[in-house]
Amino acid sequence: MSIRKKNFGKMYDGTQIDIFTLKNSKGMTVEITNFGGTVVSISVPDRNGKFADVALGYNSFEGYMDNDKYFGVILGRHANRIENAKFEINGVEYTIEKNDGENSLHGGFNAFDKKVWKAEIINKDGSEALQLSYYSKDGEEGFPGNMDTRVTYTLTEDNGLRINYYAVADKDTVINLSNHSYFNLGGHDSGSVLEHQLKIYADKFTANDEFGIPTGEIRDVKGTPMDFTQLTPVGPGLSSDYEQIIKGHGYDHNWVLKVSGKNPEIAAEVYEPGSGRVMEVYTTSPGVQFYSGNFIEYKEGCKNNANYGSRSGLCLETQYFPNSLNQKHFPSPVFKAGQPFEHTTIYKFSVR
Repeated sequence: MSIRKKNFGKMYDGTQIDIFTLKNSKGMTVEITNFGGTVVSISVPDRNGKFADVALGYNSFEGYMDNDKYFGVILGRHANRIENAKFEINGVEYTIEKNDGENSLHGGFNAFDKKVWKAEIINKDGSEALQLSYYSKDGEEGFPGNMDTRVTYTLTEDNGLRINYYAVADKDTVINLSNHSYFNLGGHDSGSVLEHQLKIYADKFTANDEFGIPTGEIRDVKGTPMDFTQLTPVGPGLSSDYEQIIKGHGYDHNWVLKVSGKNPEIAAEVYEPGSGRVMEVYTTSPGVQFYSGNFIEYKEGCKNNANYGSRSGLCLETQYFPNSLNQKHFPSPVFKAGQPFEHTTIYKFSVR
């Protein structure tokens, strides 16, 4: 596996932004920029050996500076939603940014997706890997503790994009890191994902209110459009009158995984019949958010002048459950001072 670096653009203050191309011996390539730790492209073959970019994104760095759909970014300090933008740790209430109505989404207005990360090409297990690091100061976006964060991207020889997350803080704090890539296995510019088939290795999900906040109820998927225990087309459930689909304007929910947390285990599988491409998601995280791209809107500057629209891509964000801080029976994303957050997610591509 090799990594190549080149200039990608400049911030308003003149800070240079780089983009790194990871390539393995099979010809798979992944482009990642140190602005937001963003996955810019993922090029993989179809069943006939034809390569296509399966990650939604922009033509240039300027698009990522106004990336309100979070294409490809690192989410932190807290991926997903926190109700009323407040939480309590050790009896102290913390108020954070309200950037989703009355709630907080993906860490706030100026969160990890808007930061310039320090990038290093390192040797990991005998192969090159891209390590991004960021130091988040105590009080940034309202979160407690100075926190060192490292996210390491490795492209494996079996066409897997492996993401290792590590963070540690000097105060008890919340840590919930994820990646927000949008995938379309027919090619990023091939239209909707309605005919993609999805399997989620979970029989329960967290029910949401009308603002996308889990109510605390953990609900069985059986007999509902949330049942992806077998490969199931994405499209039909979106037209359901099921109250969870209506509230979310589609799928934007967390599924409860049965993983040990020690080693990456299978969480989800996506199959695109036209191309034969398959993506498997492995993780150590307790949950995965399936988002069906309900609010993607066309913007100038998308890659290849693609006309992205609603449901042009789907996300599978591995995570602690949304609003876990305010639902004490959910797995807790609170980490003690000096206690490391360590999780791994792998997006592995193949054909069928």
